[in-house]
Order: sequence, then structure tokens, then C-alpha cells
Amino acid sequence: MPGRVLLALNPRFLSRAVERMPLGVVFVSGSNGKSTTTHMLVSILRAHGVSVFSNPTGANLPQGIASAMLASVPLDGRLREDVAVLEVDEAFGPRLAQQLAPHSVLLVNLQVDQLNRFYEPARVAGMLEQFARVATRHLVINGDDHNLVALAERIAGSGAERWEFAVDPALLDAGPAWLARGDNPALAEAGVRKDSAVTVESLEGRTAALSVGGARFPVSLPARGLHYAVDAAAATAMARALLGDRFDSEAVASGLAAMEPVYGRGEVLHVNGEDIELLTMKNPPSLQVNLDYLEPHPEQVFVAVDEGTPDPSWIYGSDLSRLDHVDVLTGTKAWQLATRFAYDEIPVHRVIPELAPALDAFLALPKPSRGVKTMIVNYEQMMLVRKQLGFLELEGRP
Repeated sequence: MPGRVLLALNPRFLSRAVERMPLGVVFVSGSNGKSTTTHMLVSILRAHGVSVFSNPTGANLPQGIASAMLASVPLDGRLREDVAVLEVDEAFGPRLAQQLAPHSVLLVNLQVDQLNRFYEPARVAGMLEQFARVATRHLVINGDDHNLVALAERIAGSGAERWEFAVDPALLDAGPAWLARGDNPALAEAGVRKDSAVTVESLEGRTAALSVGGARFPVSLPARGLHYAVDAAAATAMARALLGDRFDSEAVASGLAAMEPVYGRGEVLHVNGEDIELLTMKNPPSLQVNLDYLEPHPEQVFVAVDEGTPDPSWIYGSDLSRLDHVDVLTGTKAWQLATRFAYDEIPVHRVIPELAPALDAFLALPKPSRGVKTMIVNYEQMMLVRKQLGFLELEGRP
């Protein structure tokens, strides 16, 4: 709301705020992983001694970015940091590019996304291309995503230097659904990418090995999963492009090691002496990669989906075999999800459409004998769950 009011009163607020930043503006966008990649890039740049403004809560629409700026901009309306690293929504990126003029753009991937908003990836590709053309210095893309490779080729000559990040083909082939080559139609043909600025070479637990210019070094990830290693490679590639000779792999490793998970993206909350893992899903790939990295059959499972997922029918195409039950199911879409679970003969112990009593029922379960309590939620329910549990950082309160 503050950003909406601000932009109504002063439509030029965004462009004025960034016009004197020494390193300008960087956009981070794509179907999945935007928030985590943005957070990683900010941490890496700060580890190099660069002062960074960002929108850390994932508020990636114009009013959200304006609200984030309003919290830190001085009275003259101009940000004092060296660079602005901004997560931007695919649909609003073209309009934001007109106001913020990003010199560098990082595109993480282009996958099947929210069908009610985007319909199909080809439409999103057009949106991404519009603001990628604005970039004058660097265009960093996922070299394993044929949609983004084709996009970069279409705008070759626009002035931006092209950088790529990728996953070692053998590691990618062994990856989970929606990252494994055979399951994701967005992926390019296998092959050694000698021109990749950064390559994910190995993954073990929450430690990945990245290769930059032939030099290999380990990095810590905020949560398990190859998709987080891909995000780390993306952030590292953009940092390398921005920093040039100042780039230091040790600073990359220290920046990532110091980083906390982004809200709801593999985040572990500590509540009443228990650990609760919060997994956010918004589309088929994001749900699937999180399910694929679950331990088989987690002991306690909470699922919450509301009107933020207007049509949850896409979940019928998801592989839910990692789940053997759901303890508590909540949200306005609870009964639709219960029907979906029934098709896979996954028992749902309790359906409680209202969030507060549903959370109470889940937290009242005995502490798991192994692992953690697991919550699978859509974005809107993630925000409400954190608030109900007393985590109020998104509202600027401790």
C-alpha cells in the first residue's frame, strides 16, 4: 500500500531513486528461483564490499519495489547504495525497465508457470525479451534452457555482453523431475558447454562445487536441491560479470555461507522447540523440485492452498509419491486438494479450511520421531503461516 500511494503521488519516484547509483540497476527474473537468486547475488556482492539495495521480501511488482525503496531512501529521494539488485515479476518487467533502465539482466529459467496469469512459456518469453533488450552491459542466462538461449540469440547485437551458467550434463541427467533432461522440455540438448561462465559440477547435500574459469570451489546452499545450486551458479555468473577483476571466489563462498534461506523457500522455522520446514510452491516445476528433494514419506505433513492458486488442477500432473499421507490440509482450496490426494490414495487425516485452527492442530501433533515437520504451501499461505507463527519480519517488525 505505501508503494501504491507513493507511485500515484510521484510516478517518477523509481527512476529518480536509482539515477545516481554508481553501478546502476540489475534485474533478476524468470519462472522459478528469482527470490533465492536475488538474495544470493546480494550476499555475494556485499561479501565483495559492494553496498546493495534490494527488495528482499520478494515484493517484485512496482508498488512492492517502491515500498522497499521508501523504507531506506533519504529525503532527496535518491538511493545511496552502489547498485540496485531487483527481483522483478515477468509481466511487470517491461514497464519497470522503462523507469529503472537496468543495464544488466539475469534470467534464471523459463518454465511452465501460473497458468491463470501466463498461459504458456512462449508468452513469458516475449515479456522477458522486452526488458532483456534494455540491458546495455550484461545479459546472464541459463545455458541449459533452450528458451533463454534462443532469446539471447534473438537480441544479439543489442549491446549487452552475454554470459551463461549451466550444470554439468552428467549431473543434470541424474537430477530430479523438472531439472532432469528427460522430464523438462525447456532444457537444451546435452553437451559440454565450454563457454559457460559458471558451471555446477557436483552436489552433495547442501554443498555444491562451482567451476569459474576452470577453478573449482565449494559453496554452501541455503537448502537441499540441485535447483538451489543452479540459483547459486546464476548469482555467481552475474557477480562475475559485474565485478570483473574484483571477482573473488572466496568472497562468493563466504557470501553464500552467510546467507539465510529466503522466506518460505526451504526455510526452517523454530517453533515451540520444534523445526518446521516451509516449502513454497506456485507452479508445477516449483512443487516438483521441492517434492523430489523431500526425504521419502516425511512423518508429519501440512498442506495449505488458497485463492492465490486460482486453479489447482495442474497439481494432477505432479508426482506426489514422496508423500504417503497428509496430517492437516487447509485453505480455501482444501477440498480440491483432498480430491487430488484421494486419486493417489494418499490419506488426508484432517481437513480444516480455516488456517488458525489448522495450524493449532498440526502443532499439537507430537514431535516427529525423525526429521522435521513439513509444510507445503502456496505463496499467500506462506505469508499467513509465518505471521500466525509470530515471524513478522515481512511487516518490518522483529
